[in-house]
Amino acid sequence: MTVAISLKRLGYRVAFAGLRVYWFLTRPETSGVKCVLTNGERVLLVRHSYGPRAWDLPGGSVRSGENPENTARREMQEELGLDVERWRPIGRLDVEIDHRRDSIHCFAAELPSPEVTIDQAELTAARWFDPDELPGVGVHTRQILALADGVRR
Repeated sequence: MTVAISLKRLGYRVAFAGLRVYWFLTRPETSGVKCVLTNGERVLLVRHSYGPRAWDLPGGSVRSGENPENTARREMQEELGLDVERWRPIGRLDVEIDHRRDSIHCFAAELPSPEVTIDQAELTAARWFDPDELPGVGVHTRQILALADGVRR
């Protein structure tokens, strides 16, 4: 791993810690996306370089004035080098995470190829899993997977 990637990962960790303090103090309402990416029967999970180390669905925060589908498109390009044009909305979860009220907009897309190129600063890994053999996953991951047609718990 290069020094530049190590420094970016440190930046992500520091920023995330700062956000957690901000969320604790302000209890904001936020909006984000989670994306269920499949290739055949397998689902793509990622590990972030910051926050909980569990495997999770890729996604991110909706920017001011951005619509959630565009957020999904942007985040998949930034995190995984994917240009996904056709998203299927699969639902929304309203949850409390880290002292903030978050609306998680969930989308699904079938990828023609399993090839991804991860942003090594933001992600430590991306791997395809059979839905029946998931590793330790994030707190809402199974619930979001259950929303997607063709992806079993």
